Amino acid sequence: MSVPEKRLSKFLALLLRHRAEKFGLAVEAGTGYADLDEVESICTRMFKGRVSRGDILALVAHSPDGKQRFEVVDRRIRALYGHSQVVVDYPTVDPPEFLYHGTAPGRAELILQSGLQGMGRTYVHLAHNVPYALQVGGRHSRTPVVLRVRAADAAANGVSFFCPDKTHYLARSVPPEWLEPLPS
Repeated sequence: MSVPEKRLSKFLALLLRHRAEKFGLAVEAGTGYADLDEVESICTRMFKGRVSRGDILALVAHSPDGKQRFEVVDRRIRALYGHSQVVVDYPTVDPPEFLYHGTAPGRAELILQSGLQGMGRTYVHLAHNVPYALQVGGRHSRTPVVLRVRAADAAANGVSFFCPDKTHYLARSVPPEWLEPLPS
């Protein structure tokens, strides 16, 4: 591959999560899947022939940062999470006792009062452990705050959780009664 993996990954995220219509790509409502041949054709055009199907499949199998961001099933490809224009329906799962959400210090107090909301996304992203939540929160602040989500209790009281991959969970929202600052 003559295009860096990170650049290809960012383009696939843009294409499959946010701007499919800009490139004339049809994305299935409810599943988020697009035809792999069409995606390959768009990538070939955008990167002037420097990306092959093998490059796309290699990226799906192993992303540069170790996260599984995409999946291929039966000649169809999709982004696993983070969509802004396509609602992908995942099966509900029983979450672990606790999940975590990393955020900027200025947002933490508001979240504790009003709950976690998608803020323009379909789902709220929740980490399976504190280090991952700190990593995510680090995108918003140099000194991120981690909130603990009492996920098992929330699920027992009607909050649905989804798990598109092994590194994180999703919820449409989490009411404030299931959130607390991470104990010191």
